Parts: sequence; structure tokens; C-alpha cells
Amino acid sequence: MDKRLILAIALSLLVLLLWSALVARLQPIDNKEVTEKILKSSLVSSNQITPSLTPAEPPSSSLITLSKKDWEIIFIEPQAAIKEVVFKAYQSYKFSLQYGLLIEDKNLVFKKENISQQSATFVYQGMGKRITKRYLFSDSDYNLDLEIEVENLSQQAISINLPLVLGVLNFGREQTQARFQDVTVALSEKIIRPNARKDSLLEKVKFLGLRDRYFCAIIEPEAKDENGFIKRINPQQTEIGLVGKEILLNPGQTAKEKFHIYLGPQELRFIRQLNPDWTAVMYYGAFDFIAQILLRALEAVYRIVHNWGWAVVVLSLVIYLILYPLTIKQMRSMKQMQALQPITEELKKTYKDNPQKLNKETMELYRKHKVNPLGGCLPMVLQIPIFFALYQVLIRYIVLKGASFLWIKDLSEPDRLYILAVSLPIVGNEINILPILISIGMFLQQKLSMRSMGTGSSEQQRLMTMLMPVMFGFIFYHMPAGVVLYWFVNNLLMLINQLQISRVK
Repeated sequence: MDKRLILAIALSLLVLLLWSALVARLQPIDNKEVTEKILKSSLVSSNQITPSLTPAEPPSSSLITLSKKDWEIIFIEPQAAIKEVVFKAYQSYKFSLQYGLLIEDKNLVFKKENISQQSATFVYQGMGKRITKRYLFSDSDYNLDLEIEVENLSQQAISINLPLVLGVLNFGREQTQARFQDVTVALSEKIIRPNARKDSLLEKVKFLGLRDRYFCAIIEPEAKDENGFIKRINPQQTEIGLVGKEILLNPGQTAKEKFHIYLGPQELRFIRQLNPDWTAVMYYGAFDFIAQILLRALEAVYRIVHNWGWAVVVLSLVIYLILYPLTIKQMRSMKQMQALQPITEELKKTYKDNPQKLNKETMELYRKHKVNPLGGCLPMVLQIPIFFALYQVLIRYIVLKGASFLWIKDLSEPDRLYILAVSLPIVGNEINILPILISIGMFLQQKLSMRSMGTGSSEQQRLMTMLMPVMFGFIFYHMPAGVVLYWFVNNLLMLINQLQISRVK
């Protein structure tokens, strides 16, 4: 049972990695009917939000860079939009929005009016109206406001409906990090995470956000009647944005909208101090509840040890100690099962032609000796959601990017003890020592288990002794060092515990 469960864990990890790789390559089927339904919806004026073509790369002469203390914002002047944000404090990471906070009207061409450390103002004037886009920067980390003011300069009433694009997600095959991109939408009563590769219109949005692996963009309108939209603009790219109700402006009348925006890392300390509700963007999948607990525990440990590598080590130790009573029960159950193995082997020979009788006699044997055949499984079963939750946290946690530990230069990458001059199959051109140590530790555990079982071990069990460590080494070889470090510490503690128990007669 124990070896079967270990195999199940290995296969689960393998499926996790293969699925992540597959999702990055899958492209949705184009759904023109849904697109047309959104564009013609009564909630969206059909002459305002039109099918988009991927805009050409803006010429460098149209780009304006605003440099602040911790980040740089690159504006596209004719669109009064944000092309990308460069985060100086995070190895100059470039978070691309492509044309973030664009008013989706191809007829609008803005001109810069003013750029300063406090604000950036762009103005369009023509076709009987004046539109002012004003970005307001505060002293808070990665926080800004956007004001859009529309003035009717004509002699007749005009209808205004200006969809605002928060940003563009790129799912192209050339995007190695595409699988980390997703969308979060807060509606009036719940949080949803719609498929970002399918067109949809979302009513009464409180806020919406998009993210890549490490950074996110969040927008919350002050108006309570905004709707959200997800719109594919080509097979690889999707626009995410907001659109309000149509407004009728009389001559000389002015309308103003305001939006609160976060452009920054997925870090609780920044997002929570601006708006605790926005932390919903930091979502970690099916085991999100466990992941949120582990994330806060990891931050608490870091405040004590002041090193992210040691924080992962200490957290691994804490998790192991929490599960230790169950681990002891697992070890004892395994030893009881091994003690009964000679009898179970005899039963197999006696009832080899009667499976039902064999099962009945085996269960009677366990009942007589008060052995629970599933008693050794619970700790490993509990490890699966914990590991998957911690995997999601560590693989997305921006603070691990560039964080060093011992020989590891970056906990968000494989540990890369040595770089080879040539590339080898599977291994590539890097020697990652942690996965190799995990394989060695698992091999020793398997050998100890085989020794305690005596000479009655089958050829299949001996094959598993060699196969399982190799399989786990393959699964972990190219994982981020922070993830592998957790499993290494857990594996090492289990090996030490098994050595101690094996000495007990």
C-alpha cells in the first residue's frame, strides 16, 4: 500500500507538470458568435466597442518614460496608454500590459499635456468633444488613480461610451509564462475567475484584475454601474477591461469617471494596505485555503530568520512536526504489516485460485492483530494538498525571485550548482544537486524498507526501489529551487526518522 501511494504521488506530480505545460500550448476555438453577442449587447454601445485588431508595435518616438523611485512607467502617447511597467526593485522585471488603460476608440489620438512625478495628463480634442486622461500618482506603493473627463464642445447632444482596456493577456506559444496568466473579477456578491480565453461580458463589476506569474494589474471604478468584458482580439491575445453605461452629454456638459488602480507585485503587504479585497487576485487554485495559510506562515518565519531559504527550511520542519504523530503511526503500521508479511505470503499461496477467500482471510488476519492496512497512508495523503498548495505559493512568490540561499542564486529557478558546456538529454546544461540528493534519499529509504522486509521481497518491489527515486528526480529536476528545497528537507527528516525506527527491534 505504501509503495502504491508513493507511486500515486509521483504520478500526480508528473500530471501537474505535464498539465501546466499543456495549458500553455492550448489555444481556444475562435467563437465569433459570442464576440458579436458582446459587441451588440445593450450594455455596450455597438459603435463604441468594436472588434479589435492587434495594434502595431508603437514607434519609440511615441513612448514616454516616467521614472519614479521603485518603478518606471512607459506610456504610449497617442493612446494615452501604458505599454509596460518596469520594477526596479525586482531585477527590472517588465510587466507588459501592451496598451493598458486604453480608451477603446480608434479615432482618439492623444497628446501629452503634462508629465510630472505627481501626474501625467493626456488630451484629445476633436469631433466635438475634449477628452482628458489624467494619471494621479500617490506616495503609496504601486498605487495610482485614473481620471477620465469628457466635455461636449459641440452644439448638440452627444452619446458617450468609452470602454477602458485594463490590459492584454498573451497566450502565444512563444510566451513561456503564459500558463500563469489569469483574470479575477469581483462581482457584487462573489469572486469569479472566468476563462481568459473566451469572450464574456460581466455585469456590475466591483473590481477586476489580471496577472502574470509575479505581477498584477487591478482596477476598481468609483462608479457602481460598470461592467467587465473579456474579448479575444486574435487567437493568441485577449483584452480585459471595463465599460460603463452610455451617457448623454448636452452641449457644454462635462462627465467624469475615476478609477483606482494597482500595478505591482503579488505581495500581500502592498495589496492589503491599499484594499484587502484586492488580495483575491492572489489565488492558488484548488488548495487556495491551505496556500493562503502557508503563505502567511512563510512570511512570519521570514520576519524571524531574514532569509527566504531558511524560511522554507523552517516551514518544512514545522509542517513535518505537525504531521509527526501521524508519521509515527505510519511507521508503526508499516512495521506491523512487514511482521505479518510471511503469513500473508502463505495465504497468497494457499488461496491463489480464490481471490475472494484470500481477501477475507487477509482482512481477518489484520483484524486479529489489530492492524489497519490504511494506517500508513494518511500522512502521505495529507502531504499531497500541502505540497500542491506550497508549490503554487513558491512558484509564484515574487520575493523568491533573486533570493539566494547557500549555493542557490535564485530560489525561483533550479539550483544550478554547475553549468555544463554542452546540453544533455533531460538534464540539459545544468547540474541541479537538490533533485539528485532527493533521489539518493529516496533510494536509501527504499533500501531500508526492503531490508526490514527480509528476503521475501518480490522482484517487482526491488524494481520499484530503483524506479521511484529516478522518477522523483526527473519530476523535481527543473522545478524552482524553493519548491525542491521543501521536499528535500521533508525527505531528509523522513529518512532520519526511518533510520531511528529501523534500529528499534
